[in-house]
Amino acid sequence: MIRNSYELKLMRESGKIAATALKEALEAVKVGVSELEVEKKAREKIYKLGGDLSYKTVPNYKFATCITVNEQVVHGIPTERKFERGDLVSVDLAVVYKGWHTDCAWSVLLGKDQDKEKFLKTGEEALYEGIAQAVEGGRVGDISNAIQTKVEGSGYHVVRSLVGHGIGRSLHEPPEIPGFGVKHTGAFLKRGMTLAIEVIYARGTPDVILDHDGWTYYSADRSWAAVFEMTVAVGKEKAEILTGFC
Repeated sequence: MIRNSYELKLMRESGKIAATALKEALEAVKVGVSELEVEKKAREKIYKLGGDLSYKTVPNYKFATCITVNEQVVHGIPTERKFERGDLVSVDLAVVYKGWHTDCAWSVLLGKDQDKEKFLKTGEEALYEGIAQAVEGGRVGDISNAIQTKVEGSGYHVVRSLVGHGIGRSLHEPPEIPGFGVKHTGAFLKRGMTLAIEVIYARGTPDVILDHDGWTYYSADRSWAAVFEMTVAVGKEKAEILTGFC
């Protein structure tokens, strides 16, 4: 779906709210703080800025965020669990503003650890390399291949069963945007398309297992996992990041 100038304007506003809430949530991630405290920060900021919780549109989900730690991959339900030094923490949130959704996620490390820092830096760089391919005339496979090349070229593994997606009137729209693929394949990219590009990856196996809570995915071998995500608009020569916060 191609967005017109007015629709993109509303998505920019949605993206600003999402980015601001994500930034505040990440700043709240500290040793001794609970997941639910971070959830509260994000929720309050979204409401204060005039947005609503996009994840409420997901059946049976009531939170503003998904929060995952260490071997958890995505869709973690915020709990009373308190963060500890050395934790890898991912916060994923989405906003709906005047009917338009945006989605973003980021991962941080509590403390210092060269191996974990390298792991996170790889995911961040893979995200931006994928975004760089979101230009008119390209194809979804160009985004996917850029992400896969960076992640797997660094010795890690892209999770195959969880993917990025189109976004706009709904939280999840076509096309799917895997973090792996072949250049010059997949749907064509057109100026004004809006996409949630995600890097979902693990240090070890790309396989995941679903927890008994019915939501949280873990890496099958319990290795570290992380996620980096931004909502972007496909541009003529360069993608526009709608949820940028740094």
